[in-house]
Amino acid sequence: MQYIIGEQEFYGRVFEVTPDVLIPRPETELLVEAVLKYGAELWPDGLAAPLGGAAREGGCAASGAAQRRDEAGGMAARRMNGAADTRAPRPLTAVDIGAGSGAISVTLAAEAPAWRVCAGDISPGALAVAGRNAQRHGTAVDLRLGDLLEPFAGMETDILVSNPPYIPGGDIAGLQREVRDHEPRTALDGGDDGLDPYRRMMEQLPLLPAPPRLVGFELGQGQAEQVAELLRAAGHWSEIVTIDDLAGLPRPVLGIAR
Repeated sequence: MQYIIGEQEFYGRVFEVTPDVLIPRPETELLVEAVLKYGAELWPDGLAAPLGGAAREGGCAASGAAQRRDEAGGMAARRMNGAADTRAPRPLTAVDIGAGSGAISVTLAAEAPAWRVCAGDISPGALAVAGRNAQRHGTAVDLRLGDLLEPFAGMETDILVSNPPYIPGGDIAGLQREVRDHEPRTALDGGDDGLDPYRRMMEQLPLLPAPPRLVGFELGQGQAEQVAELLRAAGHWSEIVTIDDLAGLPRPVLGIAR
């Protein structure tokens, strides 16, 4: 039905959807809520401390408020400190892996305008839809084509969020027809056990200058403990949080470095 009318509501906003993207689900709103909550706790003013050294190239585009704030702060720092401005606090950066329609990234940019928000996807068609949704809701999201973390190599990343493909490949044939026959398989198939994208993102963390302080993943039924264990094994996050959906099933898992 959503593909016929071309729209789906998510977090109080209407998003364009096409067969290039997964239909946004209500459960994903729990992930967005959790990322916004813990992001506000970790960075109350929306600013992150730099890692040090020269400013890195390739940072994602800031939202309007963040960009204005960054430009003003940068000019003031240059007047006062000269070259030292490269170590000034910066708007925190959130990266959404598997942009799809942009439901997660556009919502984060709209709800937290001080943040810089990026999103990546392997599908050019999905990125086109996400771009239109970002424009529709007046948000600046830096959209990049590529596989998982690869488009963000070298980027200081404070928040990593993803609703990746998590359905075991052998289970796809048994899905509801409207899902199996119409939603993009690349947004559904998570490999033999559904966990391949999570493993690969953990393996790709060295592409980033440092691990994100906040990681949030959506996952499928029965996968919560396995994904939580992947986060524990990585050793970067002191707190692992699992959140139940309205049916009492654990859905988002988050890793937090306090």
